[in-house]
This record gives sequence, structure tokens and C-alpha cells, in this order.
Amino acid sequence: MYKRIRGLREDRDLNQQQLAHYLNISQATYSRYENGNLDVPSSVLIKLSEYYGVSIDYILGQTNISKRHDGK
Repeated sequence: MYKRIRGLREDRDLNQQQLAHYLNISQATYSRYENGNLDVPSSVLIKLSEYYGVSIDYILGQTNISKRHDGK
């Protein structure tokens, strides 16, 4: 999961501070998420899923299909 979070960020040329600001957390906390030193709360997973337009299952590494299904 942590590699996916980092990969999504890097693929969009974002830095940790930008994502931390979006998530309303410190850059240090975000870094701990990416490095696997801190579990990512479900509320943060939801925000990342919405931000990147990918499913939470994709972020968690449960599928390689990144597209979100919004029930539409």
C-alpha cells in the first residue's frame, strides 16, 4: 500500500507537503504514512481515493484496477 501511495503522488509530480496540506496533516505525518511507520486512517484513505480518482482497493493493493466505481 505504501508504495502505491508514494507512486500516485510521484506520478503527479506532487511533494509530500502538498498532499499533507490537502489532507490537513503535517508533512511528517504524511511521510510516516508513505514509509509504513504509521497506519493510514480510513478517513485519509477515502480522501486519497477521491483526490486521485482511484479505488481504495487499488491503494491497498487488493486490485490492479485503479478506476473508482462511484455507483453511477
